[in-house]
Amino acid sequence: MHKGSLALLLHAHLPWVRHPEHDEFFEEDWLYEAITETYIPLLKILRRLVAEKVPVKLTFTMTPSLCAMLRDPMLQDRAERYLDRGVEMSRLELERTECDSRVNELAKFYHAMLTGARDFYTKEIGRDVVGAFAQLQSDGIIEIITCAATHGFLPLMEQFPEAMRAQVFIGRDYYRDCFGRDPQGIWLPECGYIPGIDRILQEANLRWFVVDAHGLMYGEPRPRFAIYSPYFTPAGPAVIARDRESSKQVWSAREGYPGDPAYRDFYRDIGNDLPEEYLHRVFPNIGHRRNTGIKYHRITGSEHKDIYNRGWAMGAADAHAGDFLRARIGQIEHLRSILPVEPLVLSPFDAELFGHWWFEGPEFLDLFLRKAAYDQSVFRLTTPSVYLSENPTLQMVSPSPSSWGNKGYWEVWLDRCNSWIYPHLHAAAARMTADARKHAKTRSKFTQRTLKQMARELLLAQSSDWAFLMKTGTATDYATRRTKDHILRFTKLHEMLAAGARDEPLLAACEARDNLFPDIDWKYYI
Repeated sequence: MHKGSLALLLHAHLPWVRHPEHDEFFEEDWLYEAITETYIPLLKILRRLVAEKVPVKLTFTMTPSLCAMLRDPMLQDRAERYLDRGVEMSRLELERTECDSRVNELAKFYHAMLTGARDFYTKEIGRDVVGAFAQLQSDGIIEIITCAATHGFLPLMEQFPEAMRAQVFIGRDYYRDCFGRDPQGIWLPECGYIPGIDRILQEANLRWFVVDAHGLMYGEPRPRFAIYSPYFTPAGPAVIARDRESSKQVWSAREGYPGDPAYRDFYRDIGNDLPEEYLHRVFPNIGHRRNTGIKYHRITGSEHKDIYNRGWAMGAADAHAGDFLRARIGQIEHLRSILPVEPLVLSPFDAELFGHWWFEGPEFLDLFLRKAAYDQSVFRLTTPSVYLSENPTLQMVSPSPSSWGNKGYWEVWLDRCNSWIYPHLHAAAARMTADARKHAKTRSKFTQRTLKQMARELLLAQSSDWAFLMKTGTATDYATRRTKDHILRFTKLHEMLAAGARDEPLLAACEARDNLFPDIDWKYYI
């Protein structure tokens, strides 16, 4: 008999970035890199585990905005183009590096990897990443949960509960459209929680959600089993806390595995190292350099970067998978010795850590899952939904306001550099609610289209990613422009509606640019 349960949760999210007005757009590469370096490797690993009948379970968040991009035909075309370019770049590298055996061996590795990724994407799954993950859910190896529609930071919508409700309900509806079933769990964006959110989740028939550890430990009453059990909230849905110990072991910048000097260096890309005229043989000139995904150096722990050694890296991944296994065994044995119930350890990670930021992450995950399945009997791999179905009697706790951002509250998303956005977001939320109520019984198709698009523009402006990027100083100009553009488009549509005007070109242009959630229900704002 096992002594406890481990629930690994991979949170897959990207903000909606789609620019049909440009043939090339730099920030769209975020999606193509994630497809190539994270989603395809994870799909391959999980499919092998299914084929080999390895008894494992994982939980995935696939956010609505990410799913909408993965299903968009234009972005699928561009993702295929990105993969084609990667294959061609790696072919050129075979020729350029033929006199350097160490680098040429890596060029061969990249050519095989990128060719395999392209063929997998175009032939094996027919460019349908969402459908491929849905099949894994049907196979029983993963559970997919939902998120707020555009990853809006819910606590900063407290004054506008209709806006919070719309984020949750529209996200749930789109999950149904993608996966053909109702979600059981939800990842609250940034783990942001305030009292009252549990009532919205209950209304949406969502069974559980995740908070950061202090959100549960500061709850009322004090949780009897600390963060190692789910608890029911007053409204009904269960709350589960993130385990910091296991999370830190993997992704801490100072202590985590990805910093090992045997692993591939993320920043040394040939897109920054080689002459631009050479790179432009494959990649068009967009005014600045871009990553290619082809990187020849390892971290090494110093300014001098040695050539990457794939064998050493795989050895490190195996050692780290074993170390993570031993740590979880020790943790769960200790917890079971002091708790009267089977402990549940929830370890969530950004999915893009595996493959994109940490190149060897998918192999680490594969090795750990196999070791957990066959090399120990102390814990089992499970999902929160399975654990809850087996443990229906839980303590009731009211979680504390919290997030998993710096210092645990709103500092990241409410700062001097980004606080200017909230008066505009709040005004738009108030207008959206008023307009939805005013036109609740409208039969005008044009008015309904306008209200749908207003909802899309508001949701996109509310994405927590824009405030985050402003705070971190990465892509600040782009995040600022995106927030302003969505608010301006929303305002134009609102003013058109208020004036009783009919500007078909304006509405059609907005619909063509931001076309996510085709069946969006604007009446959630009533």
